[in-house]
Amino acid sequence: MFIPTHYKKLKRGPQVILPKDIGAIITYTNVNKNSICIDAGTGSGWMAVSLAKLAKQVISYDIRDDFIKIAEYNKRLVNAENLILKKGDVTKKIQERNVDVVVLDMPNSDKALKNAYKALKEGGFVVGYLPHTEQLNMFVKKMEKLKFKNIHSIELIERDMLVREQGTRPSTKGVWHTAYLSFGEK
Repeated sequence: MFIPTHYKKLKRGPQVILPKDIGAIITYTNVNKNSICIDAGTGSGWMAVSLAKLAKQVISYDIRDDFIKIAEYNKRLVNAENLILKKGDVTKKIQERNVDVVVLDMPNSDKALKNAYKALKEGGFVVGYLPHTEQLNMFVKKMEKLKFKNIHSIELIERDMLVREQGTRPSTKGVWHTAYLSFGEK
């Protein structure tokens, strides 16, 4: 698996959202220089700092001090002054309102959807980063119940290619499954 140089510099503690998924999240939700984004389940902060490179402001929530500490290091490393790291449980409350995007990367993401819906502006997007099909199922059913529209779920598969003198073919290694991405629009 190829990791871009600027990601190799970031500190890594818990599992991270990889560049292949970060790119899809940014593209499908139309994150831009005017976007206000919430990232919940900060972990190592790879998603948060990636959003901060593009968005006007990013607020990232985590319940664990040790993860916030790693994310603080990565925030300083990339000079992401527009990134605010908060200790908090988004299944209980999201303080912000009128945000463009809420990314949920937590084991119980479906339990945060009601608060994500309240935080989003009309036309804003929620994204679930969901490693298991059971999580995807619960997430989509909850989005439907809350009346999110344009619900769309995908899985991205990445295969490295071997380019050699004797021929070009897919590598026998690569990133197959990382997570399912599920999108919904308010």
